[in-house]
Amino acid sequence: MRETPTVRRQTRPRPVRPAGWWYDLLLIALLAALTYALSRGQLLGLDRTVSGWAEGHRPTWAYWAARGFNLLGQGGWLLMPVAGALGGLLAWRIRSVRPALVFGAALVVLYLTVGPLKLWTDRAAPSATSHEPYLPQAEAVQIFNDLPPGTYSQSYPSGHVANALVWYGVIALLLTALLRAYGRPGLPVAAYRAIRVLPPAILIFTTTYLNFHWFTDGVAGLLVGLILRRLLDRVPWDDLPLPTLPGGWDRPARLDPPDRPDRPADATRRA
Repeated sequence: MRETPTVRRQTRPRPVRPAGWWYDLLLIALLAALTYALSRGQLLGLDRTVSGWAEGHRPTWAYWAARGFNLLGQGGWLLMPVAGALGGLLAWRIRSVRPALVFGAALVVLYLTVGPLKLWTDRAAPSATSHEPYLPQAEAVQIFNDLPPGTYSQSYPSGHVANALVWYGVIALLLTALLRAYGRPGLPVAAYRAIRVLPPAILIFTTTYLNFHWFTDGVAGLLVGLILRRLLDRVPWDDLPLPTLPGGWDRPARLDPPDRPDRPADATRRA
């Protein structure tokens, strides 16, 4: 059977909601304002209050339930492998390298932002005080700290929350495209949105409740994750110009959200 030729279209950013770059700039401004406020000693009392409440309202059953739900944000052994497996299966099914671009881009943007921010702000986690007797909570909550080597000081922003926003967005997109590749209509819009929204919401609660992060760490992780996810959502993965690859491996993979389809159903027909 003759392969359907790849149709080259004008490369333009995909629409996001809310539309426009003003919302991205607002998120960046909120992140900067939050970081500045913390550096000036503001909101630290809120963080200590929330941490103290969580410490006093954590029965055993609630602790283990929160620990279980908190696994949803494990990037290294859950989110990346799941996204990689979905991307690999889709790439094999469609015979296209484009799913790998989605995975690689998510990995790069997280690596270039979350890690450096954690190292720069040098903030200890609430739970660090129970393991480091020299570290009182009043000092641990400080941002832009100068903590001794070996202290857990990578609390701000919450990597679990930022990871969840980016990787679950990638997982939802790849799963939608994979279902289409097997002749299905893709994820229902409600399921697509639930995958993207519910895990980050759960993780903001669990990481704070377990004292793995201060409350404002989760807020910062939310802002960072939203910025990165909107950046990735704008990428027209199927229209990115690629060199002609043997076997047509530069073909599109129908990497469009179910609520904003952008390609006809036969555009990725296999040979």
